[in-house]
Amino acid sequence: MELEETPTPVDPEVRAYVYSLVSALGGTGTDEDGRYVLGDDALACLKDLKRWLKFYDEKANRLDVARCLAEANLVEGDLLEILGAWPEGVTEDKVRGKIALACLELLVPLTWPIEKNDTQLTVNHHRHIPYIQLAQASYKRAMLESQSKTALRTAVRIGLPSIAIPMGERTARDEGIIKIILYLFRNISIICTAGESKESPTSRSATIEAFHHQDVLALVLTICSNMGEDFDTQDVVILEVLFHLLKGVGVEKLFMDESQLKKNGSNELGALLAKEKNMHRSYAKHAPSRHNRFGTMIWVKRDEPGRVSTVSGQYGLTDQQQTFSKMDQSKKWNKPKQRSRDIEKVNDRFDVPVSLTSNATTHLRLFVEEFLDSSFNPLFNHIRRAIEREADRVLECHGPQFFYLISWFLEAERVRRRKKQEAEKKRKNNKIAEIFEADSFSLIASVLTQETFVLLNRFIQDRLDMKVCHDVNAGTRCFTQILLIIQEMADSPLEEDQEIAENIQNRIFYEETTHDRILTILRGYKDQGFGYLDSCTELSHVFLRMLERYSREKVDLQVRSKRRARKKKKAAAVQRGDADTNDDVAVSEVEDVAEAERVSKERKFDFNRFALKFATQACIDTFIKFTKFYNDLNTEQLKRAHRFFYRVAFKQEISVMLFRVDYFLLFNHMIKGPDPLDRASPVYEEWEELVRQLIKRMTKKMKERPELAVEMLFSKIPSTVFFLEHGYEKQTISSRPRAPATLEVKGAMAKEEQISVAVAVLHEQQLDAIDWVMKILSTAASERQCWETAAAAKRAEHDSSIDHAEPDSKAPSIIVNPDSEERRIAIFKDAKLRLLMTLSGFERLGIDDEPNATWIIPSALSARQLHETQEVIQKYRDNPIMEYGEDEPIHADEMLRRKSTASARRAEYDDESEGDGIVPDGDDDFLFPAGGPTRTGPLTAAAALEQLKKKRRKRRTSTASDGGVGALDDETLERRWKAREAADLEKRKKIKSAEYVFDSEDDAEADRIFFESEESRRERQAKRVMEVLKAGMVDRKKKEKRKSDGKDDGPKQHSKKKQRIVESKSGSEGDGDLQFPVGYSSSPRIQELELGSQSGEEDTPPSTPHEIVAQEKILRDISPNIQTTEDDGASNKIPNQAAAGGGVDDEDDRDEPVLMPSRRRQRVALMFESDSE
Repeated sequence: MELEETPTPVDPEVRAYVYSLVSALGGTGTDEDGRYVLGDDALACLKDLKRWLKFYDEKANRLDVARCLAEANLVEGDLLEILGAWPEGVTEDKVRGKIALACLELLVPLTWPIEKNDTQLTVNHHRHIPYIQLAQASYKRAMLESQSKTALRTAVRIGLPSIAIPMGERTARDEGIIKIILYLFRNISIICTAGESKESPTSRSATIEAFHHQDVLALVLTICSNMGEDFDTQDVVILEVLFHLLKGVGVEKLFMDESQLKKNGSNELGALLAKEKNMHRSYAKHAPSRHNRFGTMIWVKRDEPGRVSTVSGQYGLTDQQQTFSKMDQSKKWNKPKQRSRDIEKVNDRFDVPVSLTSNATTHLRLFVEEFLDSSFNPLFNHIRRAIEREADRVLECHGPQFFYLISWFLEAERVRRRKKQEAEKKRKNNKIAEIFEADSFSLIASVLTQETFVLLNRFIQDRLDMKVCHDVNAGTRCFTQILLIIQEMADSPLEEDQEIAENIQNRIFYEETTHDRILTILRGYKDQGFGYLDSCTELSHVFLRMLERYSREKVDLQVRSKRRARKKKKAAAVQRGDADTNDDVAVSEVEDVAEAERVSKERKFDFNRFALKFATQACIDTFIKFTKFYNDLNTEQLKRAHRFFYRVAFKQEISVMLFRVDYFLLFNHMIKGPDPLDRASPVYEEWEELVRQLIKRMTKKMKERPELAVEMLFSKIPSTVFFLEHGYEKQTISSRPRAPATLEVKGAMAKEEQISVAVAVLHEQQLDAIDWVMKILSTAASERQCWETAAAAKRAEHDSSIDHAEPDSKAPSIIVNPDSEERRIAIFKDAKLRLLMTLSGFERLGIDDEPNATWIIPSALSARQLHETQEVIQKYRDNPIMEYGEDEPIHADEMLRRKSTASARRAEYDDESEGDGIVPDGDDDFLFPAGGPTRTGPLTAAAALEQLKKKRRKRRTSTASDGGVGALDDETLERRWKAREAADLEKRKKIKSAEYVFDSEDDAEADRIFFESEESRRERQAKRVMEVLKAGMVDRKKKEKRKSDGKDDGPKQHSKKKQRIVESKSGSEGDGDLQFPVGYSSSPRIQELELGSQSGEEDTPPSTPHEIVAQEKILRDISPNIQTTEDDGASNKIPNQAAAGGGVDDEDDRDEPVLMPSRRRQRVALMFESDSE
């Protein structure tokens, strides 16, 4: 029976080639007393092995050669022996130097960490990776535990000649040697084994000690301190070395001395023993005894008939609470965990704590202090610039490493300064105190610049958008430590540090986007792990505390909020209503969207309003999840959670948000168990008081709002919180949707060309909308054609039976019905579709902002017109024109612009402004509608009859002057029509409509006082008017007498009725001159005339258009009804001076006062009673 051969993991031929090269490299023998002896072609063998790794493993994406080299024990048996055999005193042996360098070129790929995700792994990888990872751990152990401990020092010796050369004189080979050495150190610091202790040969402590003894840390400090001057591309490799040396190391323990470490160790041991004792105590209450260790199964009846729940264990028989707790445990739902999108690499985890030995702690503390003093600013400043310009050497993993190291070193600087302060207090040494007081924060100034803040904010926001929680965790840690450093700078005794802290806080708190980002991080926690939970809660706690403190110091704190807005070109010209700039001001919708930008606006900051944003359900849930780890939290973390709940319940007065059953259950477990907080904890009493006050408020609120009993089972939305706080629902007003801006086509284009533009802008994404419009036009054309045919037949039948023809009736309008709900919404919101419908002849009924307004095809459009429009749309649908113009083609979207609407109404007029109140020509949209407060009711019968007579006389006079009806030609009619239109337009421009006059707020007492004052003023003025009129009648009678005696040349013919203005001097008002129309008497419409100033200055025209129109209107209204009253009671009518003209003027003509020469004129203010009075 033949035995089956087991398949080998590596091709035998490959294994034979590799083994032969390893054998030819060299070995030990008895002739050389156990010393390692190189082969004759050792250098060539090393180069061949390098080629096998490169061209077989890397090119074929396999690991066969690496597996063979691990099985052949190449690293421990050959490479390390070769490196250890190079004496330190020998520096000029070039052959040994080349061989040692070749050994390093093999060590780097053999120790390179294997970082592949599941999608990149093949069968070959799954077969070899476990073995190679164990081999790499043995490589690290061998290099750290070599007998002579010179392997790493030899690597440093190989790189020193290249390092000593200035950066500008180095060759590519020198740069490659330095990079190989640094990558070797990086690989050794990355390699680790699972579950290793601090005493294991491959632990972090062993690595730090080996790096210290073999001068690796000194080399790292040298390169970091000269970064940017003598080194350039080595920054990211040094960053990785530092990251893998420092990740997970506790900063507090790092700066403790031996006595403090022993005390802390004993305290930790005591805490663990106390926790174990509490666990035993809680378990002993219901622990099974020797007599109840038998199996028990009980049924618990439920409210539903026939339904029971099972509970196992005898403790369910003795304690009802334990029975219910067992039932709750059995009902607990283990929610299936979704696969996380954030695939975190094992080597990049920095939230796993690492313990160090005392020697390693001492060496690392010295290295960190020297690094902070000499290398922090050059290294991190250089890396920041490389990340900003996205250098090729910067990988995706370097961003989180960069920000984590910043946070780690900033925390180390804070702890170091605090330790110095404590040492100063203990030693009472004035010299040390002076030295410490002179310290500033300049050693870490490179990460407190605006460039770093911009990079950090952008990094956090990008990772939030991509949902990479590991990177967000690093960014939040960095931001938290920066805030804490700034807080210490603000408390520094140096004024320079205080000014810098003031400036930095102003920049950070000025941006509202930073506030919103903190909220987003806190609200967005789901299941990203405890490290992310700890960092986001710490950041929100520190940020809120510092912002509250800063807002108290700066009462007028301003923040810049950003909102979405569109640019407005020449807004001042729009307000002025300049018609000539409409083409420049109008911006198409496409241009508006393209030019939309983040517009900043400053507003005063209100901390209470901002703190309310943290009192939402999502933020509270995040802190509740954090509090569930209360047995694993330290004192600072428990204080953080306590301060948050206290702020929500008592500072913000929204304790309703914490009234939930599961919240109170958690608080009860923290205080009374099972597994309660340790009573010896410094924060136990604070938590106990908080829970007691919350329960007290909950019971009080339950009595006020019985609905809270139901709401305690659910989360609270804002409307529910408002109801529970106030007892009634919050009233909200829903806003109506607004229609989009009306579009039009730029330039003077024909209708067909405008339709082509509208079709082109809809052609790319809304082709179905064009087809729908064509379908509507086709259906409407057919329907209109049928109606026209029927109407023609009816007219023919009517003409044959009746002698005179009857006026044609209009075709009925056709209602446009959308074919779907999406189409109905598009008709209201899509401005481009509305433009095409408008150009096609569709009309819209109703107000602009009515979503369900009806569109119709008017009766004026014939079937032929509808059919032609459909053909035009079909033509440009098949062959759309996307660009217009020859020299500089313009896209069809850029041919659209907003249609100019009515200019902004001016609510107030400047008293110093000039003009007559007439709107410039071309702004017809600005005109007020005709009518208004001029006439409040319908015309009386007498007034209507008089108006009709004027029109008849006007037609009769016009016909006689033109020689009859037949004499009127088209040009005359056209000229008269234009004259009437111009007169009507001029009349409308002066209308000040009451449509835009609104009633002010009613105040009965103020109205009463006002009307009493007005009444007394009218009575006084009436007496003055009567005196003026009596004095004016005498002068008028004298002039009429001179006219009757023939002193006047006779009446003159005028085209307009004119009133004579006479001078009259009031005996009671001093030397002021008043001008009144002849025959003026008191009228019901004129209630008061107030005298102007008594000075002798010339009268100036009114300063506002309202005064001009008001005075002209009063003169027109009072002139036909003016009567004169003499002292003897006789009355005479005003002579109609226009009667001599033999005709009646046009009805649009206005009364025109003729001013007589006067010695001095004075302005008269005419005030009449309003309609409301």
